[in-house]
Amino acid sequence: MDFENCKLCAWECGVDRTAGERGVCGVLNPEIAYTNLALVLRAYSVTMLGCCFRCIYCNAYRISQYPLSAWFYRGFVPPEEVAKEAVDRINSEEGREMNVRRMSFTGGEPTIHLPYIEEVVRLAKDMMPSLEIGFATNGFASEDAMRRIVEICTHISFEIKAFNDDTHRSITGAPVEPVLRNAEFLIKRARAKIRTIRTVVIPHINEDEITAIAEFIASLDPSVPLRIIPFRPSFMLYYHPGPTKRRMEELGEAAKKAGLENVWWGGYYPIGTSKNAMETLRRERFQVEHDGAKLALAYAKLAGCTRGEARNCGSCPLNDRCPAVLKEPWLLDID
Repeated sequence: MDFENCKLCAWECGVDRTAGERGVCGVLNPEIAYTNLALVLRAYSVTMLGCCFRCIYCNAYRISQYPLSAWFYRGFVPPEEVAKEAVDRINSEEGREMNVRRMSFTGGEPTIHLPYIEEVVRLAKDMMPSLEIGFATNGFASEDAMRRIVEICTHISFEIKAFNDDTHRSITGAPVEPVLRNAEFLIKRARAKIRTIRTVVIPHINEDEITAIAEFIASLDPSVPLRIIPFRPSFMLYYHPGPTKRRMEELGEAAKKAGLENVWWGGYYPIGTSKNAMETLRRERFQVEHDGAKLALAYAKLAGCTRGEARNCGSCPLNDRCPAVLKEPWLLDID
């Protein structure tokens, strides 16, 4: 059993997690933070607790640094229960409306729970043979684990956080070589399963390595999609600035010039009020007394609230199906 001599990630600690021994990730039993239907992924998403990295900017650090974060989550759920729940939710009215067709595993880092995930996938596919499987990873799997991930998945999202080893170690606490090795393996052996390779732009830290990452990918296969994501201040970098819109555009264009055919970038760190919110404010002309209240109403309106200046959730007829409850706030189109 892999958990008795754990070598799932590239640390290959060899600890017996079933006997209470903790490796770098600090995780014992596979535990779930939460599950949800994810619109962007068109998936029933299972977020696993724990990670083999210590990224200084992690926006899910309460999940990735579990159990050290000392937060409380869903915990261990038997594989058969997760599998049935996934299939039921995918086939639910909401799942059909969202066109959900896959089960996806994320974290934290799901690699450190791979045997558990393999069992969940086996059981779920017994009930739903057409079920697609997604896997989002930091790329720090052992060679054996990476091959097994490829075997069970139809879609893989892979992250390269930096290209230079010293930068990668400084950001994550781990060497970059296993990540680049696994990226090359995926591109050469499982190109069709790559949903995207992604990199988060951290100004003044890894932004000058985006071109090198793009050149590395392009040297293997220029058709591989690269998604460039803007950093948002969080965790140890809570007071660190995010990228400007101009900088994101510069880096995106540079990645294309490096030879990649499929580059997407979007978002940036806002330094002012949302332009869309201000346009909503001008258009609606809310008749309330205070300017702050007007701006707050503009944001609520933009999110889907139908009540305007009479906003009162207690009397709203849509209280049980609020259109302004954003399941994925980043989908809100605000500049």
